[in-house]
Amino acid sequence: MKPDFFTKETILDFGCQDRKFPNFGIGDAIQVAQKVKEGEKERIQMFTGDVIARHNKGISSTFTVRRIGADNIGVERVFPYFSPMIDNIKLVKKGDVRRAKLYYIRDRVGKAARIKEKVLTKEQKLSKAQAEKSVE
Repeated sequence: MKPDFFTKETILDFGCQDRKFPNFGIGDAIQVAQKVKEGEKERIQMFTGDVIARHNKGISSTFTVRRIGADNIGVERVFPYFSPMIDNIKLVKKGDVRRAKLYYIRDRVGKAARIKEKVLTKEQKLSKAQAEKSVE
């Protein structure tokens, strides 16, 4: 039997509930649908870019998404993971990176700023699908 202090909810986990977002990581290209209020109206605004950082701190977890905007100006946005303003997240493509934070991308220009896509073979796709079935 576990002691009581293992079952208590810490202040970091207070209010955390599963958001049912896809499992994304650093280097992945994602599309974030954020609710925007303009006066009394509310609409959904999409922000598509590469994840360059994630901070996992319970309820205050965040992720940073970077994209190249108009006139080749880099635009970064930090999204709180558990924010009710985020409607959903769609995984566009998986990135093949070897770093936990991709801050060096800020200094890159043009093709050097791109992130290589992770391509899976047929065998890898089959084994991944079987692993997901066995988990369910």
